[in-house]
Amino acid sequence: MAADAQGFPVTRSPAGVARSARAARDLAVLDARVSGCRACPRLVAWREEVARVKRASFRDEDYWGRPVPGLGPADARIAVVGLAPAAHGGNRTGRVFTGDRSGDWIFAALWRAGLASQPTSTHVGDGLELTGVRVAAAVRCAPPDNAPTPAERDTCSPWLARELALLPDLRVAVVLGGFGWTALWPVLAGAGYALPRPRPAFGHGVEVTVSGPRGELTLLGSYHVSQQNTFTGRLTEPMLDAVLARATELAGTGGAHQGESGPPRP
Repeated sequence: MAADAQGFPVTRSPAGVARSARAARDLAVLDARVSGCRACPRLVAWREEVARVKRASFRDEDYWGRPVPGLGPADARIAVVGLAPAAHGGNRTGRVFTGDRSGDWIFAALWRAGLASQPTSTHVGDGLELTGVRVAAAVRCAPPDNAPTPAERDTCSPWLARELALLPDLRVAVVLGGFGWTALWPVLAGAGYALPRPRPAFGHGVEVTVSGPRGELTLLGSYHVSQQNTFTGRLTEPMLDAVLARATELAGTGGAHQGESGPPRP
């Protein structure tokens, strides 16, 4: 497999994504392969254009301008699945949900749930560590207008499938938004989970448990942490906290912090 100038293995086709993902032996290898993916020409062109042009407030920064891998340990019992990186968030910082308003919401909530070491995620190397949770996106490249196509979603699907397969203790998936909800079902079917018919509709607070080769997995729906939802009050902090509290209850992990800005419990 060829590598790019930064040493990431390059994948250029949907078939190549499937092969590369399936052969990744651990999360570190998977993350490197995700970072070199060039299988969706429209997304490659957009993410790289954004990285060249930049936003004025970030003009002195070096943008990541690549697919964004997941974040979190291999022993995670909870997975959080979002939509895609933001053009000037994850596409800039190289860390999922980092550097934008959506990330401010999700990492603060993970901290309040006892799953993150700090309530902020601003850049790689800022000290953030996750415990018991892995955060990923259904599509790994920033898409124009925050809208991946179904074909781009399907091309990216093997990355998510392999990532979840490399979490042997996974018990709960918190799915942010209808796009991620739709993207996850084929992944679960391919992993051998028995899926309900008809497929449950997405909604905030929806809870569905499926059985598979590694036991039960519970899916929890939450409105996405987009500004459209958070600014309008469609999604509030208590609503998001309730979903994560349920996730930690089901997974048997985490421990809430005291308030929104207080110190963690001993």
